[in-house]
Amino acid sequence: MMHWTRPGEAVFKRHAAITLAALSSCALTVGFTGTASAALRDAHGAPRPTYVALGDSYTSGPLIPTQVDANCARSDHNYPSITARELHTTSFTDVSCGGATTAEMWQAQGANGPQLDAVKSDTDLVTLQIGGNDVGFGSIIGTCAGLSATDLAGNPCQQHYSAAGYDQLTLKIIQTAPKVTRILREVHHKAPHARVVVVGYPDLLPEDSTGCYPTVPFAAKDFPYLRDTEKRLNLMLRAVALLNRADYVDTYGPTAGHDMCKAPADRWIEPLRPAAPAAPAHPNAKGEEVMAQALLKTLSKGAGHH
Repeated sequence: MMHWTRPGEAVFKRHAAITLAALSSCALTVGFTGTASAALRDAHGAPRPTYVALGDSYTSGPLIPTQVDANCARSDHNYPSITARELHTTSFTDVSCGGATTAEMWQAQGANGPQLDAVKSDTDLVTLQIGGNDVGFGSIIGTCAGLSATDLAGNPCQQHYSAAGYDQLTLKIIQTAPKVTRILREVHHKAPHARVVVVGYPDLLPEDSTGCYPTVPFAAKDFPYLRDTEKRLNLMLRAVALLNRADYVDTYGPTAGHDMCKAPADRWIEPLRPAAPAAPAHPNAKGEEVMAQALLKTLSKGAGHH
């Protein structure tokens, strides 16, 4: 079992306070990074962790060759598998599963047992990417696509989710925060010495607010609305990570400019009619590779400290 130092609590609390203040005012960007302070290494200096990956379909990699678990649409070329090969892990357990919410950390999903069951006392590294299905990625896409024809130049989807006088999606993000917190606390309880990493979601829609109807069938002003909703989700995940002694991996920045509106050769997220093997509105093989590199970069910070 490997050990390493973690950043001081004061640093976590200061960063988390800044982040939560930004979230409460619906800020859409953050200007700080996590403060990882160690790498996972054995006595010979080579990384040899025991690694458990938890998550949803953005983790599992549906339709990306080669699929190794049909029940969970899990690929052996998703970012946890790439990371495990790079780290030469002592053991690797990937229980990520398409369609998973925070609830599936605690309960079975088909043949996939409760994901937290995979975390053991000797686990050295745990990655967690969750929350998109709690907020409702799939239903949001369907709703916004269906409403687009009513006002292609406007923002009918935003109006729909704001009809009650507040933004329902922002509320769902806020409601998901304590659920992710509970997961991280349980991971720390089950694996007290593990390094825990929360992985954010990649860039799905154009950063510059442009649209690409009908490739992605949203109304023009709903593109920036949905982009900013995803940024709020990532901001929440970053804050929860900082408050719960976990690192945060930004996958949005590294994938910006390769969203599902880009040409097939340039995109790392497939649109609703994929041209490469991937689920609609999900990373393709290149997207998973880029997320793996972002994770590995975070894990490399603080190398040499134990």
